[in-house]
Amino acid sequence: MPQTNPFNLRLQVDRLLEQGQPFFAEIKVKDWLKERDHNPSDYTILFQSKITETGTRTTEIKLQRRDGQPVDEWLQAEVNRHNN
Repeated sequence: MPQTNPFNLRLQVDRLLEQGQPFFAEIKVKDWLKERDHNPSDYTILFQSKITETGTRTTEIKLQRRDGQPVDEWLQAEVNRHNN
């Protein structure tokens, strides 16, 4: 399976949410976590719509650990990384 690059992940999640398919957007993020050797069932995945400085809408992916531990800052940054 090819690696999903974070830029593509963010675009795919945005597109799926625009189409009203949050279930499939969550699956994309779970697959992304698996590719990085993280157990997706350890995380709650939340999507938050944001307006950028340019006025376009984008989605921020928020990870929360189910065991109450903080999410690794690197992992949180990577899931939301994008190229401008």
